[in-house]
Amino acid sequence: MESAGHGESSMDPLIAAAARSLSAGDPLGALNRIALRGDAPALALRGIAMAQIGDLVRARALLRRAGRAFGPSDEVARARCVVAEAEIGLVSRDLEWPPKALAAARALLHEHGDRANAAYARYIEIRLLLLIGGIDEAEPALGRLDPAGLPPSTRTIHELTAAGIAIRQLRIGAARDALVRARRAARDADIPALTAEVEKAFSALAMPAARLIEGGKERHLSLEDVEAIRASGALVVDACRRLVHHANAMVSLATRPVLFELARAMAAAWPADAPREVLIANAFGARHVDESHRARLRVEIARLRAMFRTVADVNATARGFAIAPRRARSVVVLAPPVEGRHSAVLALLADGEAWSSSAVALALGTSQRTAQRALDSLAETGHVQSYGRGRNRRWTSSPVPGFTTTLLLPAGVASGYDGNRD
Repeated sequence: MESAGHGESSMDPLIAAAARSLSAGDPLGALNRIALRGDAPALALRGIAMAQIGDLVRARALLRRAGRAFGPSDEVARARCVVAEAEIGLVSRDLEWPPKALAAARALLHEHGDRANAAYARYIEIRLLLLIGGIDEAEPALGRLDPAGLPPSTRTIHELTAAGIAIRQLRIGAARDALVRARRAARDADIPALTAEVEKAFSALAMPAARLIEGGKERHLSLEDVEAIRASGALVVDACRRLVHHANAMVSLATRPVLFELARAMAAAWPADAPREVLIANAFGARHVDESHRARLRVEIARLRAMFRTVADVNATARGFAIAPRRARSVVVLAPPVEGRHSAVLALLADGEAWSSSAVALALGTSQRTAQRALDSLAETGHVQSYGRGRNRRWTSSPVPGFTTTLLLPAGVASGYDGNRD
């Protein structure tokens, strides 16, 4: 975390020196100068220093004290505290801080000519949108920001955000270009934490991101491979986002898990058909098939036909049903590197940060009760751990070794939470 812009003061050399240390990513150097001071500027800088060190709870407390300590004429300084606290909320995955307060702080900073910190506040808003799947809003908002003239650290954040948006849209070439620019800006900033973040993003491009299932065979794909598959002309049944697409035609089954499971089973069997027993087991979870299951299958197949009318036919066979693409020459399944009922929750927690259940619910667009049940279920199997109690309870998980879960992250309506079936 970088300084939110509590800039240098010509009247206080220690505050000025501490601010320079924070801008250079040296929180210990800053604390050596102001650790024993309790005035408002020192409290603010101490808060930012503690955030850079990783003590986010202490950092937030110091920034709130600073905000209360600044006088009525120090509205710009208070606004900078709001920006710093919002970034702590984003990093700590405590997403319930009031967006109106951040927007007001951003407007005030812009009004007073603090372009750097006003822009930084906007980047926090955009990064939140990206985190919870608001790509359609994040992309134009980022496009309205000009990073030229901003500090190298802020330019790094700009390019990392641009790369994150491009990755979610599977524009991997654009993402790689943005990361090259981010690496250059991070080198200029000379802040080790920023450099490490850029390199981590680069490494994700090369990791297996999905599995391709075609003709009964399976292989792992990188993000670039996924992009190529989607552009190959195949009819792709995308289990990462619960989409079916070919060329420019797309059918979202994010809110229709039963229909998606039917489509996936037929796509996995293509060019052969999928037996009725397999379709019923996959879609309904039934171990023993009776006539009621067969009747329900006919109803759901009719619904799937109606949704598939632009991309494929669904034909009955002697033993089941087969998918017949209208224009595509092949049918493939794009599956996550790891699967399970709560894989979307694991994808969020795999970023290594500590999440609150309310933040998980917000990011997945589900209720907090549903998110809590998912977390409890994953805790029972040892996939996630928690610490703290009540509102301070946080959930963590280790990243899946050797894989990137990028394609499992929320992406607006294109992403479905894999909770209960309809």
